[in-house]
Amino acid sequence: MTLLDTRLGIAATWRALTASTGVHVDADLAVSRLGPPLRLEMAEWFPSDRIEEAVGIYRALYPDHAITPSIALPGALEALASVRRVPAQIAVISSKLGRLVELHLAHMGIEVDQVHGDVFHAQKAEVLREIGAALYVGDHVADMQAGVLAGIPVVGVTSGPCSAEELQDAGATVVFPDLYPFPAFLQGMISVGSAVSGD
Repeated sequence: MTLLDTRLGIAATWRALTASTGVHVDADLAVSRLGPPLRLEMAEWFPSDRIEEAVGIYRALYPDHAITPSIALPGALEALASVRRVPAQIAVISSKLGRLVELHLAHMGIEVDQVHGDVFHAQKAEVLREIGAALYVGDHVADMQAGVLAGIPVVGVTSGPCSAEELQDAGATVVFPDLYPFPAFLQGMISVGSAVSGD
């Protein structure tokens, strides 16, 4: 929910999981909590001895139900374009499996340099440090905390499940309602950095 609005497709996948397993999942409630790893949400609906089975079924259903309905969030494409103009590399870091992230990106025609999937919170911070990230953008308090742990500025967007106050309390450098303000923010960071370095 930072670059793409995946809610319709994910809700459809949860409903397909219910049809496949006979276990009722409130798809709307599950979608309202997007961000944390899939197994945490599965634990809300399935007994512990069925979680891995349910995860496997969900991920098998996902490509047919979740990819096509997804759309770019407001300002997302413009934000990505502004990073390219720097020029800088773009990495997508997600709790979703990398191969599923790649399906979303390919469907939208979005080209990125790296995809790191199946990571959350401190694991995201590790990835940010490993790739030498200079800035992170996310929609969840765990994303803000990951940026803080990595020691880099982090932009919060309220397009996901967390409020502006929650993102700010978690360490966001700045919080936007959507990504339309991001290009100007990025340019401001670059201008400040150039002034400090004397370039």
